[in-house]
Amino acid sequence: MIARCRVCRYPLARRSGRSIVAALGCASATFVLLFPANLSTLMSVEILGSTRSSLLVSGIVAMWREGWLVLALLLGAFGIVLPFIRFGTLVIVLGALCLGRPSPRIGALFRWSLWLDVWAMPDVYLVGCFIGYARVAQNLDASIGAGGYCFVAAAIISMVTRATLDRRTVWRAIAPDGEIPDDQPVLACTSCDRIAPLDSEGQRCARCAARLHARTPNAVQSAAALSLAALVLTAPANLFPMTFSVQIGTNVSHRIVDGVYELFHAGLWPLGCLIVVTSIVIPLAKLAGMAWFIASIHSRSRRHLRMKTHVFRWIDELGRWSNVDVFTIAAFLPLIRFGSVASTHAAPGATAFALVVFLTMLASRAFDPRLIWDARDRSQP
Repeated sequence: MIARCRVCRYPLARRSGRSIVAALGCASATFVLLFPANLSTLMSVEILGSTRSSLLVSGIVAMWREGWLVLALLLGAFGIVLPFIRFGTLVIVLGALCLGRPSPRIGALFRWSLWLDVWAMPDVYLVGCFIGYARVAQNLDASIGAGGYCFVAAAIISMVTRATLDRRTVWRAIAPDGEIPDDQPVLACTSCDRIAPLDSEGQRCARCAARLHARTPNAVQSAAALSLAALVLTAPANLFPMTFSVQIGTNVSHRIVDGVYELFHAGLWPLGCLIVVTSIVIPLAKLAGMAWFIASIHSRSRRHLRMKTHVFRWIDELGRWSNVDVFTIAAFLPLIRFGSVASTHAAPGATAFALVVFLTMLASRAFDPRLIWDARDRSQP
């Protein structure tokens, strides 16, 4: 059974056999597996009797040493640091609820764990590692280490955690929903959906401690500025090379389209199609979608409101997967280190592309889709 919003048909609650205990088990397993995944060998390659092995962090460290500090910081946060914080926080929250010992700060912790959901990307990193392994294994003798198997398990269980976590049940276990007062304007917390009187705007939510706003302040301006910055970086991200390779003394540069061509040429067309979707289609669709939403608000358009809402949710959810390409670089870069025979280095296009993804994600996070629906009543200011 699913309860849907009467206006946009978004699922509000569902009975699907989810439980706090199942979510706790999956989150705990993910958190524990992240340790051997980061500390043990991820992959190894061999060429002419020489062997190179890598850890999950090796590619990020190599980028840092080569001077690509912004790229290394973004990938290190998304792929290494934030997954630990996200699942560690989730274990604390769900464990406290299962033990029946919720603390006053448990709501704020759960809010932060949900906020980190889109920014912690072990699943995206896994796809990048898979593509990187497939590219390396085409020409070299490659093998997966113990850390690689642990990382596969951690990334898969992290996705199961998202599927088993019933946010509304957890919020109700932390504190009951607010009562709707009779004949009084109300607003809903955008983090936990708790109802509060409209005159409490600007105060903290009693359940999750988020700041209450009828509409997010400066949402359109922030989203427009971030989208414009991402649009400016789109050209260098696609025109500049993502990597430089040295192959028997010859320098070869690779742009996004070059990497796609190589995957198709090697017969890996499913991976090539995946890169086209994640690295070209999704970023451009996000920019076009944000432009559509902002123009709609300024013109107070009442057309396709439900469609705009659904498109926004898809944009907000799928934007993180555009990082597959830069995670692919982080996966195979430390393995191709054989001096003048063969070596790979990051290039300016990788930093520009990572910033495009980061800025478009910030834009969708800063945007308030409720502003789209304000056009239904044009008498409102």
